[in-house]
Amino acid sequence: MKNALWTNLFKGWQNTESQTVMTLKQVPIFRGLTNKEFREIEKLIHERTYKPQEIIFKQQARGEGMYIILSGEVEIYLEDDKGNKNILAVLRDGEFFGELSLLDAEERSATAAATKNTILLGFFRPDLLSLMERNAELGNKILLNLARVTSARLRKTNELLTEAQKS
Repeated sequence: MKNALWTNLFKGWQNTESQTVMTLKQVPIFRGLTNKEFREIEKLIHERTYKPQEIIFKQQARGEGMYIILSGEVEIYLEDDKGNKNILAVLRDGEFFGELSLLDAEERSATAAATKNTILLGFFRPDLLSLMERNAELGNKILLNLARVTSARLRKTNELLTEAQKS
C-alpha cells in the first residue's frame, strides 16, 4: 500500500532553487559561481515589472547597472530628432543588457523599453562595489566574466565593422 503522505512530503525537496537563481545561472557574467555565491548575489538583485512601451532607461541617461530579462521582451533602440526609432536589438527571457554600467557610470548609448509585460532583474553598480569590498573573490569572478563578455562583444563588433567596410 502506497503512503501518499510520504510521497508528497518529499516531492521536489531538492529543487529549492529560485527562478531568479535559475535565470542568473544563464547569464555569462555569473558563470562559475557556486550555489552559495548565487544566493549572495540573489540578495543584491532588484526585481521590477514594466508595462508595454514603458521606458527602462533613455539614451544619454547616466548608467546605473545591468538588467536581466526574467520574462517578457525589451527593445534596445536609437531615436532621431524626429522620433524615428532605429531598433538595434530585441531581447527576450534570459538575455541581459546594460552591463557596461557595472564598470562605469557613463551615459547610456541607447534607449531600452519593454514591448510587452516584462519582469527584469536589476544588478546595480553600487551593489557590485559593495560586494567587492565584502567578498573580493566573488567580486573578481564577476569582473573577470564581465571582461570576457565585453571582449566577446567587441570582437563581434570588429568583425561586423570589417565586413561592412569590405562591402
